[in-house]
Amino acid sequence: MQIAQQILFVLLFIVAVVFFSKKIAQIRRNINLGRDEAIDDQPGQRWRNVLLLALGQKKMFRNPLVGFLHFFVYAGFIIINIEVLEIILDGVLGTHRLFAAPLGSFYTFLINAFELLALAVLAFCAIFLVRRNILKIRRFLSKDLNGWPRSDANYILITEIALMALFLTMNASDTLLQSRGVEHYATHFTGNFIVSQYIQPLIGGLSDGSLELLERACWWLHIIGILAFLNYLPFSKHLHILLAFPNAYYARLKPMGEMENMPAVQNEVLYAMQPELAPADATPPTRFGAKDITDLSWKNLLDAYSCTECGRCSAACPANITGKLLSPRKIMMDTRDRAEEIGKSIAGQKEWKDDGKSLLHDYISVEELRACTTCNACVQECPVSINPLDIILQLRRYLVMEESNAPQEWNAMFSNVENNFAPWKFSPDDRDGWTQTL
Repeated sequence: MQIAQQILFVLLFIVAVVFFSKKIAQIRRNINLGRDEAIDDQPGQRWRNVLLLALGQKKMFRNPLVGFLHFFVYAGFIIINIEVLEIILDGVLGTHRLFAAPLGSFYTFLINAFELLALAVLAFCAIFLVRRNILKIRRFLSKDLNGWPRSDANYILITEIALMALFLTMNASDTLLQSRGVEHYATHFTGNFIVSQYIQPLIGGLSDGSLELLERACWWLHIIGILAFLNYLPFSKHLHILLAFPNAYYARLKPMGEMENMPAVQNEVLYAMQPELAPADATPPTRFGAKDITDLSWKNLLDAYSCTECGRCSAACPANITGKLLSPRKIMMDTRDRAEEIGKSIAGQKEWKDDGKSLLHDYISVEELRACTTCNACVQECPVSINPLDIILQLRRYLVMEESNAPQEWNAMFSNVENNFAPWKFSPDDRDGWTQTL
């Protein structure tokens, strides 16, 4: 019977890892649909961003209470799952609490720490459920989250609560079986643990056989739940648990107010003014700005897959606050959805065939793009260093430079800049005329 359980566990583990690896490979392929972009400057600052923003969650602590709760849920869940290593080895080798004997009293200390974290994760996830579903927090009520995105967040919180409850119940039944001297459990006596001991009175009336069945059920459901969660991540906004780290490393380090120039345009102007500098093999740019995800960079697509859908960007966006259609969160979700759509097409047809749709117009409307004030509030607020503004600017450049699609007010400004070197309709020679009356 024990050998059968070991074989079942190994097969389950291999299947879970294979499915997870295949989905991660698909996401990597989708991100690489974007154009190349070299990001290799200032490695010291980039590693600092990883430590402060991804690991330390620095931006979350602008709201200290929420930052504290989120940090404990994140850190607690990750640290508690260190115990998964013991569970995996126990499952493969057919042992029970493999690390108890070698670590001795330190093992009890570790499990006690894990249980305190588990209790915190359980309580704080319940608070987050209340915040999302009972309290009327504006960024959680947005229509951006209608349908799957809203359910996704609730599923994850409920799953974490269930996993922590299984962990604590498993420990409570295990230590009860130890105290009763039941074979296989009494080989390593750990004593009661700091939190699960209070669950023991609830299950103390069970027989040894029922207790053993409860412990084994919690053990199996706990590891199955973790493996299921692992494979759920790539389909969920909680993929940011993994992608926050590379996204923080590759975050833009230039000042927020500095816009990215287009070398192709700069070169065209230079060659027009100084033709002798134009290389013999110079070719005109194929496209200005971006129409679809293949025109964006791989970093833009990494941003899209790293989005936590928390809505802090949209909550800080002045256009969104004043009722305009623009939502930076929706920009990121639409970009990811389009990448997924193209990825599925490639997986089915083995190559990308134009489907007649594009990110611009079919996913993101002109009205949304025009509403952006380029204030960088969305970039400032994002806890994982996502830059929705860069995508907006590239799509808007395509509208203006490829489709000549701009309001009359913009065209007037463009004309003034071109002719008068300023947004105003005054000759440069007349610009200081007002001073003559002083």
